[in-house]
Amino acid sequence: MTEIVLFHHVQGLTTGVTAFADDLRAAGHTVHTPDVFEGRTFETLEEGMAHAQSVGFDELLSRGVAAGEALPAEVVYAGFSLGVMPAQKLTQTRPGARGAILFDGAIPVTGDWAFGPWPAGVPVQIHGMDADPIFAGEGDVDAAREIVEVVGDGAELFLYPGDQHLFADRSLTSYRPEAATLATERVLAFLAALDA
Repeated sequence: MTEIVLFHHVQGLTTGVTAFADDLRAAGHTVHTPDVFEGRTFETLEEGMAHAQSVGFDELLSRGVAAGEALPAEVVYAGFSLGVMPAQKLTQTRPGARGAILFDGAIPVTGDWAFGPWPAGVPVQIHGMDADPIFAGEGDVDAAREIVEVVGDGAELFLYPGDQHLFADRSLTSYRPEAATLATERVLAFLAALDA
């Protein structure tokens, strides 16, 4: 079975994030859920974003990277939205990554924001809603398409109909059960393929 480091989104380590981790654990995987917000959760994206801005995105990224580096190197890095930052940075900069799973966000692999080249042979799966004003409207979907093009075989981008950000967090009003269930099935298939 696979070891996974799952980073939470801007509303914190919600019960929905831990429930997703539990779904992966139920399939036999080991899942770590670092809390870069140190126990704080937020009711809205806006409140979470205000907190993230007050702490600083560089600081949050550093906390996430430090948490990942404290764990074994041969893991799958996963993240929801804000959590994509440490997940993607660790995938691209820490040797040993087995794969990456990115929800509701992606960072370009070229240009000023890039963490460096995508490591050869490391698969990635990306999930987002096709009309999400953040994922689709702020350029993340373009970064996701770039990653898929660069990675080639082993890269998958799944777009779900809808306009919700954080659609797979069952503790939030943005949760969309049908899309979340399908996404979870695809994640489990991705992880099973790594163990095949």
